[in-house]
Amino acid sequence: MAQAQTLSPDSWQYRALNAVNPGLSYLSDALIELAQAGHPVMAGSADLQYSNGLNRFASAYPDRYVQFGISEQNMVSAAAGLATTGAMPFVATFASFLGLLCCEQIRMDVAYTKLPVRLIGHHTGISLGFYGTSHHATEDISTMRAIAGLTVVSPADGPQLAAAIKASVDWPEPIYFRIGRGRDPQVYEDGTPFTFGRAIVHSRGSDLNIIACGITLHAALQAAARLREDGLSVGVIDMPTIKPLDREAVLAAAGQARVLLTVEEHNVMGGLGSAVAEVLADAGSGTRLRRHGIYDEYSLIAPPTTLYAHYRLDGAGIEAVPRELIPR
Repeated sequence: MAQAQTLSPDSWQYRALNAVNPGLSYLSDALIELAQAGHPVMAGSADLQYSNGLNRFASAYPDRYVQFGISEQNMVSAAAGLATTGAMPFVATFASFLGLLCCEQIRMDVAYTKLPVRLIGHHTGISLGFYGTSHHATEDISTMRAIAGLTVVSPADGPQLAAAIKASVDWPEPIYFRIGRGRDPQVYEDGTPFTFGRAIVHSRGSDLNIIACGITLHAALQAAARLREDGLSVGVIDMPTIKPLDREAVLAAAGQARVLLTVEEHNVMGGLGSAVAEVLADAGSGTRLRRHGIYDEYSLIAPPTTLYAHYRLDGAGIEAVPRELIPR
């Protein structure tokens, strides 16, 4: 009789690791609340329900969950079809697949037809570090914000995602949500309200204002605190809605500080930094802008925390960037 093989506690166990990702519950919990409130929510995933936490929704509402398999383009088109019947579909897969592979389906089947589909791109940026280039999502903001009629949202953490999911029931346009891997540091308290198209001003500075989105917000707040210890006046603005961008918040920040710094886990071309630059150019603002992120390259392949440090997207790295810009 063959002996059962004992796995090493250090072995890479896919579902075991996902089970301890604290942020994975927010997506499903928000959808369950909407379903309990009577909204016609349906959810689906491309064979990644354990990576995005939708297994919780599938267990609670098995008749409202669709397992599409590894067929992301079909998932998006099917979600558009479901929306025509009055359903409120939320479909999720890796952001690299939604932001690139599914562009045509999102453009023609969802955005062009103005259907209220909610697209959840998870494991954004370089958070799937060791999976490699095929799974890095460093172009999805640029592709999604270029599609007319598509709202683009990059929540900072689980509570902000949950708030945005709940607020989306009254939003008329399709939405692309760009979220992390469930291990993102928490910035906001549960129940914090969310308004589409509005920035959240954490602080204002006269030397520097940092505009961040998504999982870089926590690191930006850390960096700002350290810079203030050295006597710099530094503000931090969370820009969760990248499209439509809060133009008033951008121009106000530019009018208050000598330098603006945008921070994103994305290529600096086409992302948040480009969106802010467009606002400043249109308004004729002379405020200096530094766009910080991935500088037009394919990311290295390594564990996520190693990559955040390498690309200066952790607290220490973001802190170092303005020290190069602001003379003392």
